[in-house]
Amino acid sequence: MTSPVPPRESDAAVLEAVATGIPSALSDLGHLVRIPGMAWPAFDQTQLERSAEAVAALASGTGVFDEVRVLRAAIPGTDEQGQPAVLATRVARNGKPTILLYAHHDVQPPGDDALWETPPFEPTVRDGRLYGRGAADDKAGIMSHIASIRAVSEVLGDDLDLGIAMFIEGEEEYGSRSFAQFLSDNKDALRADAIVVADSGNWDSVTPGLTVSLRGNARFTMRVRTLHHASHSGMFGGAVPDAMMATVTLLSTLWNADGSVAVEGMTERDAPTPDYTEATLRDEAGLLPGTTPIGGGSILSRIWNKPSVTVIGIDATSVAAASNTLLPEVTVVISARVAPGQSGQDAYEALERHLRAHAPFGAELTFSDVDLGDGFLVDTSGWAVSLTRDAMRDGYGVPPVDLGVGGSIPFIADLVREFPAAQILVTGVEDPHSRAHSPNESLHLDTFRHAVATEALLLARMNAAEL
Repeated sequence: MTSPVPPRESDAAVLEAVATGIPSALSDLGHLVRIPGMAWPAFDQTQLERSAEAVAALASGTGVFDEVRVLRAAIPGTDEQGQPAVLATRVARNGKPTILLYAHHDVQPPGDDALWETPPFEPTVRDGRLYGRGAADDKAGIMSHIASIRAVSEVLGDDLDLGIAMFIEGEEEYGSRSFAQFLSDNKDALRADAIVVADSGNWDSVTPGLTVSLRGNARFTMRVRTLHHASHSGMFGGAVPDAMMATVTLLSTLWNADGSVAVEGMTERDAPTPDYTEATLRDEAGLLPGTTPIGGGSILSRIWNKPSVTVIGIDATSVAAASNTLLPEVTVVISARVAPGQSGQDAYEALERHLRAHAPFGAELTFSDVDLGDGFLVDTSGWAVSLTRDAMRDGYGVPPVDLGVGGSIPFIADLVREFPAAQILVTGVEDPHSRAHSPNESLHLDTFRHAVATEALLLARMNAAEL
């Protein structure tokens, strides 16, 4: 990049175009939120197709792209096709760089509708926030791309020479099963100098964040068996270990007394973190007054740089159907977050070794449905990172914070593998109160406005730069 700090005469015009375009962007976002596009086979898949077509129409409507397509890729190792994704492309002109903009249009299931204050697929504005499933994760990411492209196109017109590819995935919440194949199938169309992954968050509702580290993940199912069949708890209890007793005993070995992970071989990363108080944690996480935080070290080091292990599902007799019976087997789903720098595979192997070594009473363990993802550390020395930080400062009006994120975006490892020369920028429109994946998910409207301004400035400034 020969002009790392390009001329900025167009900044004021770009910001004015962003402000003018926000109402229509929010209207379009509302239309997207109304489409219940979920990638799980149990849900109506025609809604996911509607969602993809709606995004494709928005991309075509910008008038910027040379081609807009709805595509699917094969899921490796199966006879299935992945969910519909949108690929829009525009070739760079006059020696300008190319940027790839990523988001996803599929959403999490709403869960129990009774826990929502307003219907999950009816966008509702109150107290400066837009409520609805996918309003923040990640349909706002889609609209931040569309709105910023609209603004830059309006200001620059025929002087827009920047290459732009936009990839809106349709199965991120379902594990991105065809993601790697999609990258391979469309490698030439997706190749870029910088990649914006708009699927993360910010420091708070007024302070932008550039995500520079992500934890990896290791999720799997474990079945614990101790009996060939159920037995009477009165006749054999006290002599026979039931599967629930074995499972509870085994799971308790995963954590130390302070709640930190006790699995040998799961590593930690040593890196500084910003100040973050217990009061802030309580507010953002919803900790009950009598519940204490777990782990040791700074709070953000526990979330960003250390592993965690969570039991996220269990199959056993329900409370309503409980009887005086020794259970023969119990199945649990374990989700581990892996410190940046350790592979998901290494962490999973450490977990399996630990669980087998600590299985009580000779309980039989079976492992299945293993899903792994590696963490990510951003090289912050590149020109695109510098441009993005400057755009965040000017788009939000305050300097950005470099963030670690406790969550995982495993497909970033696929992007790194397929496009090793590209600079990857992980941004987002969420704030700590967005409640992504939870009831009453919402988007802070001012954060959205600032995110669009940031991305529009980034596109305009990249358009002014030279490779």
